[in-house]
Amino acid sequence: MQEATKVEQEQAEQPVPAYSWYALSVLVLIYVLNFIDRQILSILANDIKADLGVDDAYLGFLYGTAFAIFYALFGIPLGKLADSWKRVRLMTLGLTLWSAMTAVSGFARDAATLTVARIGVGVGEATASPSAYSLISDWFPARLRATALAIYSSGLYIGGGVSLAIGGLIVDNWNKNFPDGDPWFGLAGWQAAFIAVGLPGLLLAIWVVTLREPVRGAIDGLPTEEDPHPFRGFIQELYTVIPPFTFVGAASRGASALAINVLVFFGAQVAAHLITIWLGAEQGIIVASLGNLLGVALPAISDQWCLLAIGYYAVFCWASALRLRDYPTFALTWGSPAFLCTILGYGTVAFMAYSASYWGAPYAERVFDVSKAELGFWLGGGGAAGGFLGVILGGRMADTLYQKTKGGRIWVILFGLLSPIPFAYVQYTTESWTLFLVLNVIVGALAASALGAAAASSQALVLPRMRGTATATFFLATTLVGLGLGPYTAGYVSAQNGGDLSAGVLSTLWITPIGFVLLLAALRLVPKANKSVVERAAAAGEPVGAAQ
Repeated sequence: MQEATKVEQEQAEQPVPAYSWYALSVLVLIYVLNFIDRQILSILANDIKADLGVDDAYLGFLYGTAFAIFYALFGIPLGKLADSWKRVRLMTLGLTLWSAMTAVSGFARDAATLTVARIGVGVGEATASPSAYSLISDWFPARLRATALAIYSSGLYIGGGVSLAIGGLIVDNWNKNFPDGDPWFGLAGWQAAFIAVGLPGLLLAIWVVTLREPVRGAIDGLPTEEDPHPFRGFIQELYTVIPPFTFVGAASRGASALAINVLVFFGAQVAAHLITIWLGAEQGIIVASLGNLLGVALPAISDQWCLLAIGYYAVFCWASALRLRDYPTFALTWGSPAFLCTILGYGTVAFMAYSASYWGAPYAERVFDVSKAELGFWLGGGGAAGGFLGVILGGRMADTLYQKTKGGRIWVILFGLLSPIPFAYVQYTTESWTLFLVLNVIVGALAASALGAAAASSQALVLPRMRGTATATFFLATTLVGLGLGPYTAGYVSAQNGGDLSAGVLSTLWITPIGFVLLLAALRLVPKANKSVVERAAAAGEPVGAAQ
């Protein structure tokens, strides 16, 4: 602990190199494009609904679960790869993939093709944040890490806002000039918008690959040598998290491990089947296609619950394997109540925030008499401004409070959970377009304030070599809890109430008490856990030299 304190004192006097700020600006640009490609679906939702004949529940599934499950699952092995390989190269490859798949979305003619393209976007984007969080932690000292992570995270809100403005302009102008589709490919406005935002990422990838790779852990006085076999861990992770490889991975750990693994898989699918019947849903496109491929009649399971069941099963597989293969990392993540309460507490913030962010544009388009271009400009611009200010100020607030109390960052997450609720209620019940726009800024800013604090808290609870894996675990909460359930819940409730998105979005507020309890527990647990990271890692079997 004395050596850790000495490093912190040295960092407090150490200036941050200009290159760190330059590199951070490039990462922000990547994240902006990340969320343009992700969030543009919001402004296009009503047109997709009309053209493809789908309902709000499917739109929530497309934005949330179809993306989230693969984003989360592939984030695990890719997070491991970020811990062992060149993070800049990994981001470059991921950027190329998700940009290409966004462009492919523009050529979709049915819901199945669009779903597959969306899955591809999720896999590509899974490379971004594990790599970026790890890079930022090696470019910036601990005293500025929440601020740097908050600045990076601002790309989320800038990209989300810009996507609405760009999408609205493209769709309105395209449909005006080509009301029946263009004469070459017959593309509608929403399809042209996907292509227009996907192609620039292929050019940005050329710039990204020029970034310099920092020495891992050096800024914390814990330099880590490069892994001589970086892809070995990545392949191992694939066998622990991606079905059907998970059965092989479980078998390698013994017959009892395989039996438990198979039992959990089928138990998860039975639960998905029962939920499908309970909700009165139909068999999903993906499930039906898989049945046709295998030549068997699969039970009635909706795509939403099938994929979510696979997601939770895969997380079980990964955590079980991690415990045996890398117990110190397991102990500081899955074995740490402080870590779990923090990431799950933030997951409840994301549950509501993702829902409000996605459904804001479709809701406003249905309720208020405004064009897509006007809607995208005002709603997107306001959302970007609110989110940007919220995440930056929240990050600074988290760093300031952290200097006074080790639980300071958790207070900021709690603020981000509770403060938006009354404003969100008024926003989704008002009949005033002006008030809706003003509240959109306020709600976005308040919810965004929690992100930098949550990210920095999760990074502070592990050793440098574990940061990529910790980030992947952190994003499991935001995706499998927030993105995988929030937008779908709102869409499902809306579909059951004749397209009432007000009822849909406000139905997500039920999760608030759960988040409140989790974060209260984190307030008590995190300060103690922060002080004992090295000691707990060593007790779990981490080599003393690496731990210190």
